[in-house]
Amino acid sequence: MKLILTQEVTGLGSPGDVVEVKDGYGRNYLVPRGYAIRWTRGAQKEVDSIKRARSSREIRSLDEAEEVAKQLGSLKVRLATRVGTSGRLFGAVTSGDIAQAVLDAGGPELDKRRIEVANPIKTVGKHDVTVRLHPEVSGTVELEVVGA
Repeated sequence: MKLILTQEVTGLGSPGDVVEVKDGYGRNYLVPRGYAIRWTRGAQKEVDSIKRARSSREIRSLDEAEEVAKQLGSLKVRLATRVGTSGRLFGAVTSGDIAQAVLDAGGPELDKRRIEVANPIKTVGKHDVTVRLHPEVSGTVELEVVGA
């Protein structure tokens, strides 16, 4: 089955990529969740618009990605949120919250879809968060969650 990715799928590709996958994977997982659309000649226009949007916000080069990774590594990010008496959060820290906290701490603007949180952050303390900056470069942000 030939599909056009509309969102980043780890291990498969980026938005705008045309990929060939097994029928069941595409029909039962990628298309219903909105990660991909079926490829047609008419959908090629959509591929072009997705690629234009991606190129405008994507980090341009490997050197720039490595520079941003160094900047993220030296950045101390604090996120104040509501906390219960036992030190557990009301809800969880989202990737959008992390992107805003990095921006507030003086860091670069990050796309929240490129922030990977291995386990949901539901407690106060220090947590390491990975950010995919480039296909070959990932940065790590040290996030300190504190009670507000």
